[in-house]
Amino acid sequence: QVQLVESGGGLVQAGGSLRLSCAASGRTFSRYAMGWFRRAPGKERDFVAAISMSGARTIYGDSVLGRFTISRDNAKNTVFLQMNSLKPEDTAVYYCAAAPDFITTISRQYDFWGQGTQVTVSS
Repeated sequence: QVQLVESGGGLVQAGGSLRLSCAASGRTFSRYAMGWFRRAPGKERDFVAAISMSGARTIYGDSVLGRFTISRDNAKNTVFLQMNSLKPEDTAVYYCAAAPDFITTISRQYDFWGQGTQVTVSS
């Protein structure tokens, strides 16, 4: 069992930056690939970024490539999402999730999810 708690969301102006954190419980954090997803009002949940167990490999959604950076600190059981050059269309609830064994962009392959943190980007 892995429990995930996101933090770092908030209100920011377009062009600004935010850094999301996701703290994981348990001693098996390094055995999970981690991902970030988001859900905007009235829309489906979208893949944002994922990182492999070791952190050596990352994948990004097309809409955030070049602006967002995912990273992890296995010693601190934490995954991060650095978001730069934010746009109003980035407004959403952001969720972190844990997938056993391998990095993936597919939400149903993630076993554990956090409660989400709201990110609002004003124009």
